[in-house]
Amino acid sequence: MAPLTSPRREPLADQVIAQLRAQITSGEWPVGSRIPTEVALVEQLGVARNTVREAVRALAHNGLLDIRQGSGTYVLATSELAGVMHRRFADAEQAQVAELRAALESSCARLAAARRTERDLELLELASARREDAWFGGDAEAFVQADAAFHQAVVAASHNEVMAALYADLGEVLRAHLRKDVGPVLSADRYVPHADILTAIRERDGERAAAQAASVIGRCNADDLALPR
Repeated sequence: MAPLTSPRREPLADQVIAQLRAQITSGEWPVGSRIPTEVALVEQLGVARNTVREAVRALAHNGLLDIRQGSGTYVLATSELAGVMHRRFADAEQAQVAELRAALESSCARLAAARRTERDLELLELASARREDAWFGGDAEAFVQADAAFHQAVVAASHNEVMAALYADLGEVLRAHLRKDVGPVLSADRYVPHADILTAIRERDGERAAAQAASVIGRCNADDLALPR
């Protein structure tokens, strides 16, 4: 990040807010990552500590950042709307989140089968491989992120910008759902490959792609929140 200066009509704090937001929305600071310390941001941006603090608090108020005393400040969402979604649905029933995922992802998989490009296939194959590596690596959080990335790649391959934006804004809600599903320890007997989704999209079989996308999500019920994926 380059040092900032204050133009006549734009307060310096607003510039810092815009710069930090850009780091988040660009993916340079991914959801779940800890941003640089206040001292580091002061040095990078060349502004006063109070200005940095004001900007961070503003982004926390808008739902993009989470200030954790004694731990640091973490990226919570990629946009203000994503932050609102996260707060709004933090306590939603897991069965209903699963139903939402099934509806969105099956529709996107059907569209992806019709619209996917060769580049989309390359990204899907890469995401699928990373998902599998993360599972067998035994890191639950790494798997949640890799699994979410695969489903995001399916949505992106639909080439429906509205659905892709909605899915991205729901991202942390869906990742929270995955964390509860997966749990802190990965169990080998619960791994469900996603190769059939990828194959159906590759073969441009929309109905099969939609069915596979819905089936790997499944439904949770009031007595059992563990979902096959």
